[in-house]
Amino acid sequence: MVSGRSRVLFVTDLAYQAKGRRYCDEDIFLSSRLREDFDIALCHPLDAAALMDAFDAVVVRNSGPVLHYRDRYDVFREQAAQRGTRVYNPLTGRGDMAGKQYLLDLTAAGHPVIPTVDRPQDFGRLPEAGQYAVKPKAGADSIGLEFVTRDRLTDLTHASDGDLLVQPRIDFRYEVSFYYVDDTFQYALYAPRPDQRWALEPYEPTEADLDFAQGFVDWNTIDHGIQRVDACRTQDGALLLVELEDLNPYLSLDLIPDQTRDAFVTSMKASLRRFLATPAGHGLGRKATAVARPS
Repeated sequence: MVSGRSRVLFVTDLAYQAKGRRYCDEDIFLSSRLREDFDIALCHPLDAAALMDAFDAVVVRNSGPVLHYRDRYDVFREQAAQRGTRVYNPLTGRGDMAGKQYLLDLTAAGHPVIPTVDRPQDFGRLPEAGQYAVKPKAGADSIGLEFVTRDRLTDLTHASDGDLLVQPRIDFRYEVSFYYVDDTFQYALYAPRPDQRWALEPYEPTEADLDFAQGFVDWNTIDHGIQRVDACRTQDGALLLVELEDLNPYLSLDLIPDQTRDAFVTSMKASLRRFLATPAGHGLGRKATAVARPS
């Protein structure tokens, strides 16, 4: 008998070993709750392209850094676009989904982001710092991250052929993450100890904090999906964007109260239902002319 419920392919790498996080536990929990409203099947990211035609939507969750399987991921994106497959998050995001170019774009536009450049001739735009973070444009999960002194920057970036980003190493008080479903804030967590990124605790954001985070969600181009805005609090109290995670952000659902977790699941289910109601191949993202509110 046909159930009449929407079929969702839930993409996850349950075996991926992430530092300080258990992808498998989060996705086992989340897929079990989605199963209350949808017919769910789990698959590895390498199998998604071959299986997705049998489903009404593909939900990409904790699938691991795509740089480990870049060619296969590109095939998945191309085939999903050709077939009009509903992919959640939609593949139109301008944050980490598209690489780290957005950090350069936001820096150039004067947004509150850690200053970022990729060319030796632009090093003068960076503030003086004892060390600089150098990382691949296509990086993720701190893969390839290196801290160097200024005298090493030129040699590194010349050899990289434009594939590296350079940022000053910020002396921050703590990191904080804001979690959104569609464009609606859900909860926030912070790491009070700078040397323990994933030792997170609940955080009560101020109105100014939420205005900061919402600006980057507004800047992005996706109408449906989950986003995580990562920021650092500088010693003078300002917030600077670290990353805009819009591909497969880890949610740290095990660290939030039961009521908050239930509310998040309810919001995600409602978002998925709205997404499934859009015509296949349509409504996959806001127009690229979307801009952030003034900083």
